[in-house]
Order: sequence, then C-alpha cells, then structure tokens
Amino acid sequence: MKHSFLDDYSEGAHPQILAALAETNMVQQTAYGDDVYSRAARDMLRQHMGEAAPDIWFVASGTLANILAISSALRPHEAVIAPASGHIVVRETGAIEATGHKIITVPPEKGKLTPDSIKAALEANAHFPHMAKPRLVYISNATEVGTLYSKPELEAISALCRERGLLLLLDGARLGAALSADKNDLTLEDIAELTDIFWVGGTKVGALLGEAIVIPNPKLRDDFAFHIKQRGALLAKGRILGLQFRELFRDGLYFDLAHHANAMAARLSAGIAEAGYEFVAETETNQLFPIFPNDLIAHLKKSFDFYVWEPHNVHSSVTRLVTSWATKEEQVDAFLAEIRNPVSVPV
Repeated sequence: MKHSFLDDYSEGAHPQILAALAETNMVQQTAYGDDVYSRAARDMLRQHMGEAAPDIWFVASGTLANILAISSALRPHEAVIAPASGHIVVRETGAIEATGHKIITVPPEKGKLTPDSIKAALEANAHFPHMAKPRLVYISNATEVGTLYSKPELEAISALCRERGLLLLLDGARLGAALSADKNDLTLEDIAELTDIFWVGGTKVGALLGEAIVIPNPKLRDDFAFHIKQRGALLAKGRILGLQFRELFRDGLYFDLAHHANAMAARLSAGIAEAGYEFVAETETNQLFPIFPNDLIAHLKKSFDFYVWEPHNVHSSVTRLVTSWATKEEQVDAFLAEIRNPVSVPV
C-alpha cells in the first residue's frame, strides 16, 4: 500500500481524541456548542491568550472559517487584500467572491505579504467610489509554501493595518506547525494581540475535523452567532468539535503533534538535500517543496502519493510533500531510500 505525503489529514484522528469521543458518547449535553466540553475548550484556549479574552467559535472546516470571518466583517463594497498564493485565492473555489467581496491579490514574498506590498495594493485600489474599498488583510501562518511570519513581520503588518483602518485576519489552518517550528518567535497571545480575527486549525493537527475561530476585536463579535447559523455552521452536535479541542489543548497535545510533524519534515528535508536535490522554499514547517527530475517522480509515484506542484523545467518539477502528526520515521526513511536508488534521468 502506498504511503501518502499528500497532506496532513490523510489519517483519521489521534487515539486520545477517539477515546474521548467514545467515553463521552452517551453523556447528554446541551446542543449548539453550549456543552461543557466546548466551554472547557474555550477556557483552555483563552489561557494561551493573556488578557485578550476573545470570543471563540468552533466550526467544521477552514474554508467555512474564512467565509465566516471575512463575510461577517465586511460591508458589501469592501474588499480583501491577499497574497496571490493565499488559500482563499487558489484553493477555495471562489468562496469569498461568492459572498460578494473582491479579493485584491498581491505577489507574495516567500508566501508572505509585507507592509510595502499592502501599501502598493492600497494605492492601486484607491479610486473611490469606482473601486472596491480595501478593508481586510488576509495572511496565513504557516503560509501555503510552509514559511513563517516572524513576530517583527506580524507586528509591522498589524501596525500598518491599524494605521490605515484595516482589519487583519490570520488563517491558522497550519498554525500548530507554525507555533511549533524551530524558528518561530510568536505565541497565541501575540497573535491575539496583533490580529482582529484568526483561527486555530484542528483538522491538520490530529482532530477528526474542526477549526476554532478566535475574535480578539470586540467590534467584530456582535451578532457573530447569526452569521454562524446563517452559513450552516452551527452544529447541533457542536460537542464533537469542542471535545476535540479540549483534548488537543488540555495537556499540550496540540503542540506535541505539530512538533512531531515538523520533526518528520526536517528529517525528510535533510535527507533530500543530502541526496543533492534543491528546494523552491526553505523547509520551516511540515511542508516541503523539493525539485525532482520527472523520471524520479514517476519512480517515486509507484510507492508514494504526493503532489506534483508545478513544472520547473522540461526535465523536472516542483513537488509538495507534507508530513503529519502520524508520520513515522520508517515512512520517511523509506522515501529517502527510494530517492537514493539509481534512476536514469536526463541531464
């Protein structure tokens, strides 16, 4: 059977989460996320956020989290500034545009926005009222190419947003990987302080499903429950989401699992580099983007699943490999053994 490096949610859920779901299965609870497990999970998350004491809502998916965060925050004529590689731009089937909001795309620098790129977008979209008004800045951490925002970078973007009256949304699909990375200097408390709304991804860190939307900005909290309900995101059995986050944050499991995924990526990245292959982006979290000859890719595809991301030249392509909380050293070493085998490739 092939091993998949396609993503970090090919497996089901961490055994601790499955055990908790089974143990609490017959315990009656209040519906719609007002259960004891969801309340406990919110309290645990808030403990990481200092004095911010934000509103926290659990939803089923990342696309849903982005739709809710953006559509609830913007008026009909307001737009989003996002990197051209951003998930809402290239991986969500126009979900944000379907809510009536334009996305203003900016060329990313290693997957990231910068204050200068945001200023350029503002200047290019200032012919009012003939253009949609930029109002919200969208970033991801980790980014879609696995890179990290440093604390000074996020502080600079946050300061610009507040100076220009912009809202800042951080997509946290892989926030666990970002916060657990060796180079990371941010905390959940920092993010709660520097953003207006963000979300903490559970799906990619051992949960069956689920993301936690966090709203530090009090002005964005009014009537959020109505938006949740109207978008079909208010689950009768919201306990299922809350319980999973309780397990993830009760004893640090969330960070342990994310750290393991990063460690497996580092092992894989080091082996690929030792074999003489290059990368299009530095491996900072659990996503790797090595460049392989097409003949080698065909050989590897016999035993492993992974994405061929884009062509590099006529003979080679950029690939994407993703490690997860469940990736084993043996699986990484098996992949490395295959790339060390002699394969006939063009030169």
